Amino acid sequence: MTLTKLGNPEAGRDRHLEAFAVDDPSLAIVLDCSEFTCRCPVTGQPDWATIEIRYHPGPRVVETKSLKLYLETFREVGVFHEHVARTIRDDLVALLDPIELSVSMRFNRRGGIAVTATSAYTPASN
Repeated sequence: MTLTKLGNPEAGRDRHLEAFAVDDPSLAIVLDCSEFTCRCPVTGQPDWATIEIRYHPGPRVVETKSLKLYLETFREVGVFHEHVARTIRDDLVALLDPIELSVSMRFNRRGGIAVTATSAYTPASN
């Protein structure tokens, strides 16, 4: 797979994730993304979250600049917390074919309630 975003200052936000090959079944990868933003689909109010992506890769791992640009596409999207966790999970699973993967989104408090939405994938759960 060709990497087009890494090292490219012209690369912009889009939903095209990139990956590169690995051959190490012992890998366990954790990605912490601390500046995720989307909007409430009803009120349009902004929501901020920290995302933790944990996975055991299959043949590929996600290239992190492409992941950063992908996550930025949600900034003005109205979406429920639970739906965005599943969307990110499904997009990463389609790209990586991982052994297992989970996406946990810890949203900041709004109205006194903090939401954590986790969507997990194992081959048996798909």
